[in-house]
Amino acid sequence: MNLLPALLAQRDNAGSSPVVLIIQLAIIAAIIAGLWGVFAKAGKPGWAAIIPIYNAIVLLEIAGKPLWWIILFFIPCVNIVIAILVAMDVAKNFGKGAGFGLGLAFLPFIFYPILGFSDARYQPVVAAA
Repeated sequence: MNLLPALLAQRDNAGSSPVVLIIQLAIIAAIIAGLWGVFAKAGKPGWAAIIPIYNAIVLLEIAGKPLWWIILFFIPCVNIVIAILVAMDVAKNFGKGAGFGLGLAFLPFIFYPILGFSDARYQPVVAAA
């Protein structure tokens, strides 16, 4: 009797199978690796990608947004809009368009590794006074 399908189909207390756990870990690893590359290209420490709130602060710096916007990440529904705006500005500062910014916001496990490992260069856009 083959036990492998039965073992893979079993659920743990969290309600997810080992296969789902492996997929989740792969997605998290892709996002961290991509963010690490993006941070390094922007002259920020790459290890900041693994520190929970500090990585949002560094991302705000890369996007050219004020530091107080970190508070907006803690307000439900507002945080979604802010995350999209930050992703759009990160894309703009790397010379990418609005579509790429939306990709960063909604599919970060694909677009952050693309941005982190591509030849895109960080060129912050200075706002006109």
